[in-house]
Amino acid sequence: MFIRLTTEQQELIIADIQRFFYNQRDEDITEFEAERVFDFIKENIAPYIYNAAISDAKYVVESQLSAIDDELVALERPIKHK
Repeated sequence: MFIRLTTEQQELIIADIQRFFYNQRDEDITEFEAERVFDFIKENIAPYIYNAAISDAKYVVESQLSAIDDELVALERPIKHK
């Protein structure tokens, strides 16, 4: 999997999934069941979110690069031809 999470992060996510099922569906699910839900999300949903984040980051970097390019052009000095 391309997403690397610490053990602590995974445990928090699994607890969040269990809490979600309890709060939204009045359903207690085991840690094992929550892990299966988490695996499904990682394999099937996370790539869409990851790619959207990459696209957003690319837009920000390209915008900043364009601004830097504009600033560099503004620093250029005219050359007088004789």
